[in-house]
Amino acid sequence: MAIGALVPAAIMSIAAANLWTRNIYREYLNPACSAAQESGQAKAASLVVKFGALLFVLLLPSSYAINFQLLGGVWIIQILPALLFGLYTRWLHRGALIAGWATGMLVGTLMALDLHFASAVFPLRAFGWTVPGYAALYALLANIAVALLATPLLRALRVADGTDHTRREDYLPASE
Repeated sequence: MAIGALVPAAIMSIAAANLWTRNIYREYLNPACSAAQESGQAKAASLVVKFGALLFVLLLPSSYAINFQLLGGVWIIQILPALLFGLYTRWLHRGALIAGWATGMLVGTLMALDLHFASAVFPLRAFGWTVPGYAALYALLANIAVALLATPLLRALRVADGTDHTRREDYLPASE
């Protein structure tokens, strides 16, 4: 298992280091950082993630890898509504998308816990019926439902939806 995890761990550590450096360190902690400081932060963050992965492999039971893989599938799909509706449209309120995401994460995690990580198929019981289905899909439906229901509420309460910083030039072909 450890050998098979080396490449994904390396890729994830680079991605995590980049996210840390660009989105947290440079944005909030040191906006005037030099390229050398940014590079140093990225290297340190990458090393921390690699050691974390190594400790995970050495100290935790291998069955946890399957559990986290199941949760990873449930969790990653919860980003879909924010990407589709938040990035490409202005249909849904950003607060509603965040509430939907949190709901999907919670529902999906609770479903996986309820099944003791034994399966991704959750038996949804309602009105005397049992409908087996992918837990991530049920969580995604809860995510979208909360986003759809919270949007009109947040707009009625006049909660700010943020500023759209896109410009017309962002959508025009580049001139030669």
